[in-house]
Amino acid sequence: MTMFSRFLKKIQKHKKIGVISHIRPDGDCIGSQVAISIWLQKKGFEVTAFNDDEVPENVRWMLEFFPVIKPDGQQYKACDLFICLDGNSLSRFGMFEEWLKENEYNGPVWMIDHHPNPQDHFELSISVVQASSTCELVYKLIQEDDAALIDEDIAKALYTGIITDTGSLQFESVTPETVEIVADLLRIGKFTPNEIIEIIYSNRSVGQLNLLSKALQSIRMFEDNQIAVIFVTKEMLEETKTSPADTEGFVSYPLSISGVKAAVLMKDFFDDGVRISLRSRSNIDVNKWARELNGGGHKKAAGAWHKGPLDAAIKDVIQIGANQLGNIETTSD
Repeated sequence: MTMFSRFLKKIQKHKKIGVISHIRPDGDCIGSQVAISIWLQKKGFEVTAFNDDEVPENVRWMLEFFPVIKPDGQQYKACDLFICLDGNSLSRFGMFEEWLKENEYNGPVWMIDHHPNPQDHFELSISVVQASSTCELVYKLIQEDDAALIDEDIAKALYTGIITDTGSLQFESVTPETVEIVADLLRIGKFTPNEIIEIIYSNRSVGQLNLLSKALQSIRMFEDNQIAVIFVTKEMLEETKTSPADTEGFVSYPLSISGVKAAVLMKDFFDDGVRISLRSRSNIDVNKWARELNGGGHKKAAGAWHKGPLDAAIKDVIQIGANQLGNIETTSD
């Protein structure tokens, strides 16, 4: 029995399902959440979609297909099954982990995700590290159930998740199967790529461009120009009247510099430390890098946290990166 068929068999025992996407949501987690929620509702389940944080503006339009709300304890108590999407550790789902402990909840919690090193506290998991995105896995799940249930709204949501998590089909996680899935979604959804791409990437405000300008001036190079760091501070946000969501995609700019093997975006505008986004276009494994900072992700894209201040965060992060470079060079020799 495949993990998809096991999911489809066991879900018949449930009626009220809570679908939870990870905090600081992105296109893949919201796309997969909206798509699976619509599908479950079509199958007759009562479904509520939860996220602790605000959904970024560039993917908020998907909430017209299915609402995603901020949870409270009473809403959680109404569910007899939880499905966690696009994260494989309970810590990625905000207050949900604390709620489980406080209420001594012993019911089923399932997971659908494509990140490495999944934790084992999920009763049932659809976990495929090689998948391009969680949306790709949700597509396969619905296909195994009934392909006819994929409607135009589901197609647009799944397409958005795949596109945003693959750099518009540029990353090495993209396979011929991924491209075939995208083609199928375009046919079902009856839309053209530009309709989604322009919403996601072509609606920047003047404030966002001013923020990007300030961030680009912060770029610093390390390790013989093999590692680049870009940072954004709370003061930059205030000066440009922007929000944390407006830093989406900033890390790709230093990564595009000739000779750079890895890039780091430091976001120093939270009260609880510095948020870190790491990207690689070499054999540097930023998932390993992030795990040394209590984070994680993929080999080419990962996230982490540092207690700060910013200068200390940069120093520590670069030291880890330098060690990785040294290990790679030693292995090559």
